[in-house]
Amino acid sequence: TEQADTDLAIRLYRDLNITVLPGSYLARDAHNTNPGKGFIRMALVASVYECVEAAHRILSLK
Repeated sequence: TEQADTDLAIRLYRDLNITVLPGSYLARDAHNTNPGKGFIRMALVASVYECVEAAHRILSLK
């Protein structure tokens, strides 16, 4: 099911200790819509191992 980007960001942090930024925070509303809505921004700055491990945790999210 579709989940608000802000709700998903909170859930990832709360449940999986993964920090992301809601896409709607990165764009301005234009023509009554926000182009970032429904997306998240992930900064892959940790080691490759940690990024892969985090990706597996995200995939396990129900």
